[in-house]
Amino acid sequence: MAVIGIDSHKDVLAGCAVDEAGRPLARRGFDNTPEGHGEVIAWAAGCGARRVAIEGSGNYGRPLAAAVAAAGLEVVEVPPQMTAHARRGQRTRTKTDETDALLIARIGARDRDLPPPRPGGPAEDLRCLVRYRRELVKARNQHINRLHSDLKQTRCGYHRRMPAALGSARGLEALRRQLRGDPAARAGIARRRINAIAELNRQIDGLAAEIAAAVAASAVTVTEIYGVGALVAADILAEVGDPARFATKAKFAMANGTAPIEASSGRIVRHRLNRGGNRQLNKAIHTIALTQISRPGTEGRRYYQRCLDNGKTKREAIRALKRRISDRIWTHLQTNPPTYNLT
Repeated sequence: MAVIGIDSHKDVLAGCAVDEAGRPLARRGFDNTPEGHGEVIAWAAGCGARRVAIEGSGNYGRPLAAAVAAAGLEVVEVPPQMTAHARRGQRTRTKTDETDALLIARIGARDRDLPPPRPGGPAEDLRCLVRYRRELVKARNQHINRLHSDLKQTRCGYHRRMPAALGSARGLEALRRQLRGDPAARAGIARRRINAIAELNRQIDGLAAEIAAAVAASAVTVTEIYGVGALVAADILAEVGDPARFATKAKFAMANGTAPIEASSGRIVRHRLNRGGNRQLNKAIHTIALTQISRPGTEGRRYYQRCLDNGKTKREAIRALKRRISDRIWTHLQTNPPTYNLT
């Protein structure tokens, strides 16, 4: 059975069909438009392909992935890291759209554990809300840092007179009083930054309430894990998408970076830290771990202490706890998958 590999870009799609042994059968280029998507589907039918592997199925290739899945073909996602690793194994290490499409097709033909693309609909809506909130938080932090820089030059030592954090409502109001009547350009800019931060705070709070309502409506039980609030649960749901993408706890742990990578040689058996995986998901699990460790009497704190008593360092104990939390999250998501309702 033939497999088609697609290297997706903003304007074009590079395609390559291979047989089960990875030998190239045909190559074609398509426009990344609805008409081009129809041509890809027709080409797949002509090649006898029932599987389409796409790099960038969450970005430029997302519309194609949806069209191919609607046509009844199997669609899998090929991470760019896998393509780059396969490219390094080539004799010339040439990088073109055509060679990438061939490598993507070969990966799709040999690897039967590739995940499907992220689901659309309400799950994607929640992901958009979560990511937009992250953008606003990042923008607010940038404004706060620049405001701090300006104030250090015009109001040296201002922070000692602050009744609350710089980005809080009380802190912003205190700064307004300090800057009132100052005609200097820096003071005017600082007042504009204060207004921008206050507006971003309002939008962030509104999004947080909207996200919390969506998490509650999804009826997930992951919030029963100590340290998982609405926003952390939303981060998890936004990055996981369809829990069925991860068939086992081990695959989920590898996807979120909590599974150590084996680095054994000969009679030496060892593992090293996994710095790969979804870093947003890893960050959410790290937040849960720190929350549990900071609360005496929690299951996570007791497990962390047992690891320390057994000779592990603090970092090793945190990593072990994160893997345990990852397994618990996977169990909750598989037992009670989310049922979204964002209307």
